[in-house]
Amino acid sequence: MERLGIPDKRRYVLRALLLGMATAAVIFIPFMIYDRGYFLFYGDFNVQQVPFYQMCHDAIRSGSWRWSWTTDLGANFVGSYSFYLLGSPFFWLTLPFPSAAVPYLMGPLYILKFGCACMTGCIYLQRYCRSGNLAVLGGMLYAFSGFSVYNVFFNHFHEAIVFFPLFLWAMDEYMYHRRRGVFALCTFLCCFVNYYFFVGQVVFMIIYWLVRFFSNDPAYTKISKKDFGLLWVEAVLGVACSCVLLLPTLCAITQNNRINNPSNGWNALLYDSNQRYLHILSCFFFPPDLPARANFTPDSNSQWASLGAWLPLFSMSGVIAALQAKNKRWYKTLITILFVMALVPVLNSAFQLFNASYYARWYYMLTLMMSLCTITSLQREDVDWGRAIKWTLAITLIIGLSIGLMPTISTNSTTNTKTTTYGLEKYPTRFWAYVAIALVSLLLLVIVFKYYKNHKRLFLRMATGGVAIITVVYSLFYITTGKTQSDDTHNEIIPYALNGGKDISLPSDGKQFCRIDVYDGMDNLPMYWKRPTIQAFHSIVPGSIMEFYPTVGVTRDVGSRPGVEVYAIRSLLSCRWLFDPMNHGQDFIDPNTSGTRMPGWKYYATQNGSKIYENQYFIPMGFSYDKYITRTEYNTLPEANRSLALLKAIVVEDTAVQKAKEGGLTHYDKIDSASFAEEAYFADCKARAETACSSFTTDSKGFSAEATSSKDRLVFFSVPYEKGWSATVNGSAAEIVKVNVGFMAVKIPSGKAEIRFEYRTPGLKPGIAVTAVSFLLLGGYVYATDTTGRWRKKKLPEPPKTSE
Repeated sequence: MERLGIPDKRRYVLRALLLGMATAAVIFIPFMIYDRGYFLFYGDFNVQQVPFYQMCHDAIRSGSWRWSWTTDLGANFVGSYSFYLLGSPFFWLTLPFPSAAVPYLMGPLYILKFGCACMTGCIYLQRYCRSGNLAVLGGMLYAFSGFSVYNVFFNHFHEAIVFFPLFLWAMDEYMYHRRRGVFALCTFLCCFVNYYFFVGQVVFMIIYWLVRFFSNDPAYTKISKKDFGLLWVEAVLGVACSCVLLLPTLCAITQNNRINNPSNGWNALLYDSNQRYLHILSCFFFPPDLPARANFTPDSNSQWASLGAWLPLFSMSGVIAALQAKNKRWYKTLITILFVMALVPVLNSAFQLFNASYYARWYYMLTLMMSLCTITSLQREDVDWGRAIKWTLAITLIIGLSIGLMPTISTNSTTNTKTTTYGLEKYPTRFWAYVAIALVSLLLLVIVFKYYKNHKRLFLRMATGGVAIITVVYSLFYITTGKTQSDDTHNEIIPYALNGGKDISLPSDGKQFCRIDVYDGMDNLPMYWKRPTIQAFHSIVPGSIMEFYPTVGVTRDVGSRPGVEVYAIRSLLSCRWLFDPMNHGQDFIDPNTSGTRMPGWKYYATQNGSKIYENQYFIPMGFSYDKYITRTEYNTLPEANRSLALLKAIVVEDTAVQKAKEGGLTHYDKIDSASFAEEAYFADCKARAETACSSFTTDSKGFSAEATSSKDRLVFFSVPYEKGWSATVNGSAAEIVKVNVGFMAVKIPSGKAEIRFEYRTPGLKPGIAVTAVSFLLLGGYVYATDTTGRWRKKKLPEPPKTSE
């Protein structure tokens, strides 16, 4: 294998970065111009990625990084956002900019991310290339694969795409040159950037190493026991260095019930949807479907699975060419194993700790291996590209024509007439556009291949240009189609969300803490406005929130969206205002009754594109009860009455009855016989409001409250119960009692009480300590083991040159 010199390598790496950024700029800048400087897409990107970036940017700059008051009912900031952005260097690039600039940076950051993915892909692949231009081509294939373009929807997935090639490159550096410390640093980087993707990367890395070892790869078989042991030392040190973020994250996510879903039974061996197999197959031969808008296989139940792996221009031809070649190569074995794993549920789930929820979010690693197969096939003499392209074309046509022309006969049960329709796809126009792009891509590849044998340099230029052209075409189509599914950016998102709610003026502003509700509006709209809310679309929140909502009949998986039927929790959670966006969804006024859809609400004003209603039975934060019931008694109540019961009596855990009595509470006898009518609800709200704290203020470390009482009592705060909280009353430490299925209360004495709650991120201090010690150990390790000088390559015998 001919190796590039260091200056040459750097030149091609820079070329890959610039070419990737230029291609991405052609894709994103038109949309940025259309949306007045913003890049807006649809779904999760608009309602999570943009407000999360801005909210976290503001929180860190203001020092409010312990507890987030604008995430659901409140959340551990580090634990909730380490998955989304806290480990991302791209996010930290926004910190020097003012808050208003952050939404404008989403497009430029995407351009940079795609460029960096192209660059890191090139860094890994150039080890296997004779030509630097070939490595650049491979980087383009990797950076702009169907997986990458699909996941424009999920902005934070691109960090894994960017840094994973460095993880493999570092492993190769160790195995080829015994270069000390680099693998540890890349392990740290990948773990720090995103712990979820790191799990899959570790699984992949183990398979990668084993395949190369058992394939008798000289660089991997000639390793001493000492060097093998030091490799594991680097892996452990790398993970330990990331503990500053990893430990707080583990403390947070272990509360999440979504992680307890192991594969089992037949579902571990076969997918429950037969369409999913075709969805998996088609994602390698066609541009990706839109998330939540599955088209090729509408009932595959994999709408958000990130099923995308198409390589622009080449499609599967390079992979098929590699697999058809007679000579054995380690990457043929590896990619065969990966394809099998994709088709077996339990093996697929290995990349996410065997969680049975179906996702293909490890396919970026597969696309890197597909890119490797493609570029190595281009420099091998034993590859029949004509046959490979014919196979690719045949499979593409079979899938496209089978789905697009398959007849379906339906019978009208009333008239007993039969109707025949053609095509199994859900959106025919979009489907045939994808088929056309896939076929035109292969046609262009055939044209480019005319220069393959006699004009290699021209061929590489044309192939790279062809990849760029096809990438731009299918990406523009994909993003444009996605934007048609979006909320109205020009008449809703830009004027009423991205304005930060500057046109909202409420009498409670700056005077009283209260939450807001949004009726049938865009998810996370209050986060744009920097206002606490009861509505949230966020996957990682305190476990106490996930414990509470199901008990009142509200599903809590990836979002908190309490319906109007549980109107009582609005008062329980100190929700004073409701916004009804005029350009979105239903009207809060029921046309059948001409009244509001929840009792006790009154129109206040129209501001910022929304009609605003005020809760006439609002209860300020920090209130008390006279009665209590146990958790067991609460669980025996009909689900429809539980939210109302929470305003009659405080719910204490069965083991905390004595604490309730010490707090001046008496048992509520026969609560199942109490009145749960609207009038009783109104009376309960008034009774609770009379006991509310005279003040309640939040700050960067927690919250403070003042209360006056004629007797000892428990004061309830609708703040999620978390281990990081500590409380004092009148300066003395006070015990926090878990009440109302996931919230907090504290006992106060008679007279005036000054209440203080402070939050310290669980796991953060030990995480900082472990990280600091680990970096010191890593430095000592490199100094002690790199006998030829730190960061230099140890001169080992070069592996035998191959035809690659």
